Amino acid sequence: MNKQEEIVDDLDRLLEVLPQFVRETIEEQDDLPDLIEIVLDLGRRPEARYTDSFVYLSDKEISREHIDTVLKRVGEFGLDNRAGIERTLHRISAIRNRQGEIIGLTCRVGRAVFGTIDIIQDVIESGASVLLLGKPGVGKTTMLREVARVLADEFLKRVVIVDTSNEIAGDGDIPHPAIGRARRMQVPRPADQAAVMIEAVENHMPEAIIIDEIGTEAEAQAARTIAERGVQLIGTAHGITLDNLVLNPTLSDLIGGIQAVTLGDEEARRRGTHKTVLERKAPPTFAVVIEIQSKQRLAIHHDVAKTVDLLLRGVQPRPEIRERSLAGDIQVVQESDLNELMDSAQNSISRGLEVGPITVSQSRIPRPIRVFPYAVSRNRLEKAIMDAGVSMQITEELSQADVVLTLKGQYRKMPKRLREAEARGKPVYVLRSNTKTQIQEFVTELANDQESHAMMEAERAVHQVQLFSKPVELSPQNAYVRRLQHQLVEKYKLQSTSVGDEPKRRVKILPVDLSSEEG
Repeated sequence: MNKQEEIVDDLDRLLEVLPQFVRETIEEQDDLPDLIEIVLDLGRRPEARYTDSFVYLSDKEISREHIDTVLKRVGEFGLDNRAGIERTLHRISAIRNRQGEIIGLTCRVGRAVFGTIDIIQDVIESGASVLLLGKPGVGKTTMLREVARVLADEFLKRVVIVDTSNEIAGDGDIPHPAIGRARRMQVPRPADQAAVMIEAVENHMPEAIIIDEIGTEAEAQAARTIAERGVQLIGTAHGITLDNLVLNPTLSDLIGGIQAVTLGDEEARRRGTHKTVLERKAPPTFAVVIEIQSKQRLAIHHDVAKTVDLLLRGVQPRPEIRERSLAGDIQVVQESDLNELMDSAQNSISRGLEVGPITVSQSRIPRPIRVFPYAVSRNRLEKAIMDAGVSMQITEELSQADVVLTLKGQYRKMPKRLREAEARGKPVYVLRSNTKTQIQEFVTELANDQESHAMMEAERAVHQVQLFSKPVELSPQNAYVRRLQHQLVEKYKLQSTSVGDEPKRRVKILPVDLSSEEG
């Protein structure tokens, strides 16, 4: 049985830098293992933030003297407005006013977690370069830290960490023990990360390089240079899914880059497509992309080259999805269909059949997300959904639910219904308490996820319009989301209009040659 052991990095060391009245209140809290950060903003009450909630620590407001007290007890702030506590993973980030004075502090709790990579250890062992994606706070940096330790200590590889802001190996000149034998190169300024990446491979002969937050074109090019020298890369990038990278001109080079290609008449007829198509430009820098969906669930794209090729044809491959149960067992809950889709696409091309994009249904109305509440106030949930005006409904049938909502106490007990939900692969959202605020935050979070999907749909449709010069209608959305979609279309120098009546009103994206006629 796989088991995770979490070590809180000297929480006392972080509490020592805080004003006394804040520290004393935090020490009285029951859920210190779930504490994420402490927020100290000038003229406001101090807050303790947890995974899914926050509490005020005092009615007393934070003064300049309180902020100065913290500043005297931590290291120097770099150009990225971050400081730390030597030989810990805690991070203090500053907010400044227009004069450069610090008026707010976010004190992030740093944790080293051992046993997080058992779920992907086979992928890491393969020697392939791996890119981790996911929302902020989902555990990407924690996993990088553990990967570095395992590669260095268990596989005896020469590992170098390129550590911007001392995020991976902690503050100070001596790296944190959580990285094992891996070596750490600090980056003096965020703008220098690409140069330090190249320096690492040229000066220190690593077999593996660990990089956090690849976010610029220069860093993407440096990553490609490193990969071409045969060094295993394990990194993270700005993005939640592989689709995000395909649509990101700055970072698309990480997965091979995208270019428009003009086909000859004969080749276009053979493929059954227009003469201008989008194709992958080069082999991907990262052979494998892992989307971290939650701390216990992730999706693995084992062959990025094939996956991107299918995405550019408008086909959405299904990744392998793995989950870790509460008992620590790792299960594959969804198999990849990549090879079957590739075979199908090749057969279609060889038969001269069209392999074009998946079209968006013009009459489809998005089905509301169905929520199964377990031990959560149904009345409060109904009111939160109504107040937020989101497309969500409550169901009493677990089999019909898209997500399950429960309380922390219930989740710890894991009754039969929750065990059944996890066995069915239903996402389980856990509230800290059965309060109006907690339930409203859940509804808002789920609504934001819907908004993200709507924007991803718009980005994919833009590329379809650019490629095939035909209008595309999106799924119906509310007025606010439609406005965001119109703004996105405008950024790509296309035009759009809203068509249909509520609740079916939707955005229609127009190709350049039709925009003057239909606009």
